Amino acid sequence: MTTPETIARTEVISAEPVESMAALLDIDVPHALGDTVPPIWHWLHLLPRDPQADLGEDGHPLTGIPAPPGGGRRRMFGGGRVTTFGELRIGESATKVTSIAKSVDKVGRTGALTLTTVLQEITQNGELVIREEQDIVYREGGSAPLPTPAPAVDPLPEPSLSLTVNEALLFRFSALTYNAHRIHYDLDWCRREGYDGLVIHGPLLAFLMADHMRRQGISLLNRTFGYRLVSPMTRPQTVTVTPDADGLQVGAEARSAAGVVCAVGTLSDGPQR
Repeated sequence: MTTPETIARTEVISAEPVESMAALLDIDVPHALGDTVPPIWHWLHLLPRDPQADLGEDGHPLTGIPAPPGGGRRRMFGGGRVTTFGELRIGESATKVTSIAKSVDKVGRTGALTLTTVLQEITQNGELVIREEQDIVYREGGSAPLPTPAPAVDPLPEPSLSLTVNEALLFRFSALTYNAHRIHYDLDWCRREGYDGLVIHGPLLAFLMADHMRRQGISLLNRTFGYRLVSPMTRPQTVTVTPDADGLQVGAEARSAAGVVCAVGTLSDGPQR
């Protein structure tokens, strides 16, 4: 099947996803008609809803954007950049247009890699609200484990944000983001892909870093939040988000309970490059 050049989806921005994520995090976030969706929380809206018949063995769609480059590849979320020009307003229609910005084949430490950057632009009332690039990595199949970096030894800087992640939370986050990837709920499949336990969603780590900034009063408007996933975080545990060495207004890190830095985030002025 031919991959389309663009995919457009339009829907009314509803309150329920914001209410649901706030409940998952045990926080209060306004979600009445006319309220705005907090930055990064747009990940709960305008989601592709592929038919069950179009899902591959690993739970990912076999078609659409991005489509896997071939059978047997393992899919990983590598990182991305989100420029927030405005906030989506609940109760009003919005449109997301998705396309492939670039796709490159390489050879890495674990074998053949395909690095695909997906571009997403969200508009509401004729204005560009969010421009986002997501980096997706497809690596060779097999059960070889990924290398794990050493734990950080420096004291945890403050202010920090902690979230205890268990199987129920993984299930609910998968449901909220319509993510059927089996590494988040199927232990046998995790071992098949080389993980020692259920994988905590990379987007959840990125979400927590950006939301920690928001909760600390740091505006993401007219700024670019970049994030990079550097090591898988597996098994139920407590995630801790800490500021960058230069402060939370510059960036953040998501650390495992063992102190391993699994994701890093940055905040920069102006549009993404």
